[in-house]
Amino acid sequence: MDNNNQNRNNGKKPNSQNIGIMVLILMITLGVVSMMNSALKKNQTQELGYEEFVQMVEDGEVDTIRFSGNRILITPKTSSTKYSRLIQYYTVRVQDAKVTDRLLEKDVHILGEDTSAGASILSFIMGWVLPSVLMIGLLYLMFSRMGGGGGLMGVGKSNAKVYVQKETGVTFADVAGEDEAKESLVEIVDFLHNPQKYTKIGAKLPKGALLVGPPGTGKTLLAKAVAGEAHVPFYSLSGSDFVEMFVGVGASRVRDLFKQAQQSAPCIIFIDEIDAIGRSRDSRFGGNDEREQTLNQLLSEMDGFDSSKGLLVMAATNRPEILDPALLRPGRFDRRVIVDKPDLKGRVNILKVHSKDVRLDETVDFEEIALATSGAVGADLANMMNEAAINAVKHGRQAVAQSDLFEAVELVLVGKEKKDRILSKEERRIVSYHEVGHALVTALQKDAEPVQKITIVPRTMGALGYVMQVPEEEKFLNTKKELEAMLVVSLAGRAAEEIVFETVTTGAANDIEHATKIARAMVTQYGMSEKFGLMGLATQENQYLTGRTVLNCGDATAADIDVEVMKMLKEAYEEAKRLLGENRDALDQIADFLIEKETITGKEFMRIFRKVKGIPEPEEESQEEKSRMGAGKPENGAPETKGLESKAPETGKLGSEEPEAQRPESEASEAGKAGSEEPEAQRPESEVPETGKPGSEGSEA
Repeated sequence: MDNNNQNRNNGKKPNSQNIGIMVLILMITLGVVSMMNSALKKNQTQELGYEEFVQMVEDGEVDTIRFSGNRILITPKTSSTKYSRLIQYYTVRVQDAKVTDRLLEKDVHILGEDTSAGASILSFIMGWVLPSVLMIGLLYLMFSRMGGGGGLMGVGKSNAKVYVQKETGVTFADVAGEDEAKESLVEIVDFLHNPQKYTKIGAKLPKGALLVGPPGTGKTLLAKAVAGEAHVPFYSLSGSDFVEMFVGVGASRVRDLFKQAQQSAPCIIFIDEIDAIGRSRDSRFGGNDEREQTLNQLLSEMDGFDSSKGLLVMAATNRPEILDPALLRPGRFDRRVIVDKPDLKGRVNILKVHSKDVRLDETVDFEEIALATSGAVGADLANMMNEAAINAVKHGRQAVAQSDLFEAVELVLVGKEKKDRILSKEERRIVSYHEVGHALVTALQKDAEPVQKITIVPRTMGALGYVMQVPEEEKFLNTKKELEAMLVVSLAGRAAEEIVFETVTTGAANDIEHATKIARAMVTQYGMSEKFGLMGLATQENQYLTGRTVLNCGDATAADIDVEVMKMLKEAYEEAKRLLGENRDALDQIADFLIEKETITGKEFMRIFRKVKGIPEPEEESQEEKSRMGAGKPENGAPETKGLESKAPETGKLGSEEPEAQRPESEASEAGKAGSEEPEAQRPESEVPETGKPGSEGSEA
């Protein structure tokens, strides 16, 4: 990585600073080593009185003595119980003529004084040089780590990564599906390229641009693309990079960051996840002085710099509602760029971008995949494209086919097939009727989305089966009738169980959760309840994350809401039972066919349905008509229009692969690959489905 401000380290000031640090480390080291040597000597030596030394000799406790200056160094015998050989004993050297005789009499070895230079040097190295080197290395490493590589005085230095255009390698051509966001940022890039064009008329470069949107939509990628297009240095940090264990470090790093940036202007500062330091200053629940100091310094710096020099601050967050109002005002972040989930056209373009290096065959139709992945973000689509390439390799193909892409969609949405889960014969019937109940009610209602696939193959995310519904075109709004149709479809699986088996199972847990969510939204948010009318009873929190709603009404009203939701669900359930009861023959025949095949496509399902109802087969749509599909009506805040098992994809026409009526049971449907590839006997055992999963309706969902 090329750091443009490395030249700062070549000046006199940083060098003198480093010299001062080394001197400080050396002084600390010498002091520590001196104390260590003193402590070691104190623990490893012991002085004896001369009288005690003489007595020690008389007792035969001495093995060796050495004369060293004005001292006599004493080494006791190994057999001695009173004295240890691990301690160096010594006594003062006294002029005693008889001492030599005593020593010789007791067989004590007498050594002369060691005055060799080698011994002195070795002693000096072991006692001073080696400990000093080790201490200097340890202290330098510690201070370097503490300062993020900037030494002791670098604790408050910014550790921003600096990119230049050739390093990022990202341009607007690498960003797809966010045309409106790119358009807003193209103006900023043009200003950085041609500032005189704007300053001539009196326009100023926006001080800041805040990128807001759900995770995975490409906020960071857009910021890098801006820097790549503008050919200016790009300082990239995360909000958490300002937070340290030392008080005041965050504010210091903000100051240093803007100082570096002003020296490199024109340039771009990008702070990812700015909510880490930009959270609203609210003392109700206690404050964080360090974080608030950092925020205050950031506010001050954004007010203080001159935007005419070409310094731009960009930030990204998916929690704009918690940011401090002072940070969002014009003059700090002048422009808010919404990076939302891509629409149908955007998803097609994203798939094309991520398929540039992927070998595709002629069957691939990105529009069908885009229809199947409503609500997916760029990161999801990139993952699906990669999974499709892996699937192609797994199946021994040289290029990615449409079936690989649909298999990847299912893999991401409902998980892999569970080939080790074996359903009993009775459970297979229950699951089959449950799923056919959903599909049949969908076909009987004009406001429901068409069925693409039905399967009773268990999935790893808890689904024992699911119905995949796909819109014929992208929608941004849902009518009241469409939402009511969703309620009926969601509860139809449970209704089919009750009609056929005269009991119910745990398989409808996800259905009930989904239907309740829709009904509650109709009452509290969409004004579709006769009792409450246009009264708004709930507000949405964390728009770009959880999307959770919170009631803003009294307890009595909340109880009335529950009653109204219960009434809507009961009416939808009765309607589902009525429709299935009037079409029992179709329910039985389609369920039997599904038990045999395990997976059927929407075309197969509709063929049997028309045959039972005596409806003639429609003529095949022309290619021109198919190509016109996909224009889209909006889908605003309405809930996702999936049949409950269809958390799976709302996908478009899987039907390019006509299922063969003669296909063996174990063979997966070519189009959606939902069928298990093992015979019935290998089917996994049923467990109560997890409710959040598409189509995981318990035993049969």
